Amino acid sequence: MSTSPPVRVVVAKPGLDGHDRGAKVVARALRDAGVEVVYTGLHQTPEQIVETAIQEDADAIGMSVLSGAHMTLFARVIDLLRERDASDIVVFGGGIVPEADMPELTEMGVAKVFTPGATTGEIITWVRENLGTTAPA
Repeated sequence: MSTSPPVRVVVAKPGLDGHDRGAKVVARALRDAGVEVVYTGLHQTPEQIVETAIQEDADAIGMSVLSGAHMTLFARVIDLLRERDASDIVVFGGGIVPEADMPELTEMGVAKVFTPGATTGEIITWVRENLGTTAPA
């Protein structure tokens, strides 16, 4: 019986936002659920995030954006992935994102945005259902 390798997710804090508690909580919850997590730390540029995802052979990038720069940061990461022929890396995230911005984020290629109040259980379930993790429930 063959098992597929665990899903690998890069959790990133782009830009100047220094609030990383939520990103760390999500990273830990995903790890505890059997996902391989690479946490980049604070103040990452989109270029650094994409480079890490490619080097780590990540299945997804999960970005935490609380600064209000979500439209620019998500767009830049997606553009860089496209430029590097790495569009197969799924981009999702969380943060303070107005409902009015959701359609444009979806259109640009963001797979999912978790807003305040989302539980770690919801995030884990989404990762399992959308990235194919074989982690136990």
